[in-house]
Amino acid sequence: MTPATSRSDAFVFFGATGDLAYKKIFPALQALLKDGELDMPIIGIAKAGWSLDQLKARARESLEHAGTVDEDAYARLCRQLQYIDGDYADDTTYAQLREALRDARRPLHYLAIPPSLFPTVVQGLAEAGCARDARVVVEKPFGRDLSSARALNRVLHSAFDESAIFRIDHYLGKEAVQNLLYFRFANTFLEPVWNRDYVQSVQITMAEDFGVQGRGAFYEEAGAIRDVVQNHLLQVTALLAMDAPVGHDAASLQAEKLRLFRGMRPLRPEDVVRGQFDGYRDEHGVADDSNVETFAALRLHIDTWRWAGVPFYIRTGKCLPVTATEILVDLKVPPLAIFDTIEPPQSNYFRFRLSPEVVISASTRVKQPGAEMRGQSVELVARRDTADQQTPYERLLGDAMRGDATLFTSDASVEAAWAVVDPVLDLPEPVHTYRSGSWGPDAAAALVTDCDGWHDPAPDAAGAGSVPSPAKR
Repeated sequence: MTPATSRSDAFVFFGATGDLAYKKIFPALQALLKDGELDMPIIGIAKAGWSLDQLKARARESLEHAGTVDEDAYARLCRQLQYIDGDYADDTTYAQLREALRDARRPLHYLAIPPSLFPTVVQGLAEAGCARDARVVVEKPFGRDLSSARALNRVLHSAFDESAIFRIDHYLGKEAVQNLLYFRFANTFLEPVWNRDYVQSVQITMAEDFGVQGRGAFYEEAGAIRDVVQNHLLQVTALLAMDAPVGHDAASLQAEKLRLFRGMRPLRPEDVVRGQFDGYRDEHGVADDSNVETFAALRLHIDTWRWAGVPFYIRTGKCLPVTATEILVDLKVPPLAIFDTIEPPQSNYFRFRLSPEVVISASTRVKQPGAEMRGQSVELVARRDTADQQTPYERLLGDAMRGDATLFTSDASVEAAWAVVDPVLDLPEPVHTYRSGSWGPDAAAALVTDCDGWHDPAPDAAGAGSVPSPAKR
């Protein structure tokens, strides 16, 4: 088994000519080269009939498309880059890989390929001796339900120890998501109120103002719950709701997240509203009678001592009014309404904007100028400049090469998250149609029973200090 602290000494990526390599991997590799973290062989593998020169040209196109060409780093990438054109089911491909690795003892294999090919490649690596003391990175989806996730884990464990498996969810590599975890446990004032005694409800909204962008066939196999709820949004929920880990190592963090996932009550049909934007069925690759959701709203309960009785509302959808991911933690109203003869009592809240801007804010009530005891809500806002931050793939690939699993997901956590959504993955009830540009079907409003409705993220980070209206809280 590769020690957790040893650094990988070769990088191998299957699917080198594919879309993921073009959009994410090549820019991340150049960034790592610029930072001096990639002094090792870089070996691309695909079955495309390409030459090494064609792969180098593809890398150049990728960097130009991303607007990140660095001539020196690109030249180093070309010097270190190798290419094997071969069938993933052919033993010769892995024999060539074994030869290309030469003296490398701790390679990192990135499977940027469809999950259906994972068993073939894992078996090929194992039989050729390329899995020994190696690490492997696999992309989501980690299965499409609980049963398939367990099957995938069995395949991976047949060749790699769990400590050598890095399940990459780029969302966990975002600076804003990491900042959420840091904010939770680095500020003393937060802990006393971060529980069922003070929190009324929690809302998480991941909105996109675009549709499936020509990926109708893919979305027919996924849907919103599989695509982003089971992974991105339940992971964000875990960071919001978990208890503090006993240490700062990856194992301690994973243990607390797993405990939180196991405390999540499996969803029931009455906890979920599914929607589909008008026009979805006209997309290429989509069935005329498709019942796949492009919108999902759900009510989640976490049966732990900290959160028992506090509803977590999660909402995601395509063709909504804005593209933004935002969290609203609504606190309970004060126990005594001293000023209720003049105005109704209002709660405070914490708001976290994870994208596209990074914002943390807290609402307060302050007195308006004048003789009357009349108040107004004011947001205290902290913004973060994200211009020079690492991209998620740069950060996550660097961590995987170092053997740092902090920002990756474990086998047990993946299976526990699937267990939460498994009961509602293929509901027979028809989806609700909603108008493109709206906030989804009207039926979603019925889920939010413990507050004044859904909070709709503003088009910009904070509404420049504005406060969500009570009707939206």
